[in-house]
Amino acid sequence: MFSLDLGFYNWDLFTNYILKGLLFSIQLTVIATIGGILLGTVLALMRLSSRPFLVYPATFYINTIRSIPLVMVILWFFLLIPMLLGKPIGADLSATITFIAFEAAFFAEIVRAGIQSVPRGQSDAAKAMGMNYGQNMRLIVLPQAFRNMIPVFMTQTIILFQDTSLVYAIGAYDLLKGFEIAGKNFGRPIETYLLAAVAYFLICFSLSKLVRKIQAKVAIIR
Repeated sequence: MFSLDLGFYNWDLFTNYILKGLLFSIQLTVIATIGGILLGTVLALMRLSSRPFLVYPATFYINTIRSIPLVMVILWFFLLIPMLLGKPIGADLSATITFIAFEAAFFAEIVRAGIQSVPRGQSDAAKAMGMNYGQNMRLIVLPQAFRNMIPVFMTQTIILFQDTSLVYAIGAYDLLKGFEIAGKNFGRPIETYLLAAVAYFLICFSLSKLVRKIQAKVAIIR
């Protein structure tokens, strides 16, 4: 008969098994968010361009990536990149590349919507002052767009953190993997998976509360 026992949980379990996975999940989230926003901004600008040779590739990339489950993309990158390079690159690096490439498609749509939310009169005024397209975007449109997008960026980052658990499929040592190894070593797999769920909930719930506060501040600024 199953009995729930959390008595095995202590600080040593956290530092020996879970902390390493937590740090990797946070690292992957931060790097993928920064890389995804940078690449996503480029893709968004390409999609908003008037030049078809920029619009079509960006549109194809965004629509294709957004239509494929993340776990499949993780497996493809993990298996295909070593074949193309002729050498293994490791689960951690593969996961980082995958998440940047995958999240860029989602951040691109957020950036595109943010740019389109800026009143067109702002761009027209910039053109009247003699600014070119690059100056207009860099100095006028993007600063306003990014301010509007901060809450959405953070919401997507929370989703990204939850999705880091999928690197479990290629053996990367993330937060979930840390709990799994702890459960095997202590013979308490059910309890450790329960603790993993609680850990993910507490982290994501706390971040979502932070997003609400930031969203309220952004609304006041507007």
